[in-house]
Amino acid sequence: MASIWRYANPRKFIETTDRVLPWVSTAALAALVAGLAWGFFFTPDDYRQGSTVKIIYLHVPAALMAINIWIMMLVASLVWIVRRHHVSALAARAAAPVGAVMTVIALVTGAIWGQPMWGTWWAWDPRLTSFLILFLFYLGYMALWAAIENDDTAADLTSVLCLVGSVFALLSRYAVNFWNQGLHQGASLSLDKEEHVADVFYYPLLLCIAGFVLLFIALVFLRTQTEIRARRMRALQARERLG
Repeated sequence: MASIWRYANPRKFIETTDRVLPWVSTAALAALVAGLAWGFFFTPDDYRQGSTVKIIYLHVPAALMAINIWIMMLVASLVWIVRRHHVSALAARAAAPVGAVMTVIALVTGAIWGQPMWGTWWAWDPRLTSFLILFLFYLGYMALWAAIENDDTAADLTSVLCLVGSVFALLSRYAVNFWNQGLHQGASLSLDKEEHVADVFYYPLLLCIAGFVLLFIALVFLRTQTEIRARRMRALQARERLG
């Protein structure tokens, strides 16, 4: 465990992520280009949904990332509360805008997908509603960070907000299981063969999900580095004012 916590040192974190960032970025680009090209141009239309089904290659990875990014923020916030490591708090802050964008992509592509399937752009379906609330939590989280000048106080309050918002992250993931009503379909990736997508869609979808995950990692590394440097700059400016 001691070897893990050494990365909580800001300098060590920046040195390590500087080395791996080019590799992660390249892998993310390769996986996204290959997965999206494979999915959109080399898979057949679905016998029920037609070509509309191909939006799955954007919608499903974005929805998965929107939920799991909030869970990552929760873990980072708990590390801050327990261990008081600034890198973890800044990593959670860095992840929030990425998660918000993923949530928007999931909501927009879901509406585009849902209109021809359900006959409406929006329905107050349990999963859709909890996803919208999750997006509002993302906005509130970012606004709270921006509203408080003291970084430690902001980290404390946003960590509490992250704990509360995690309820809606879980609801977004399991809403279809909790409530049988609603228009939203079951999971596209499932152990149940009746729900699981066909293999012809499954493999490019996995590649797209891998691309989204790698893209998130690259963006969080880059944004966390920026947050660390911004924190240092604010500390230097505060010392100059006091001096």
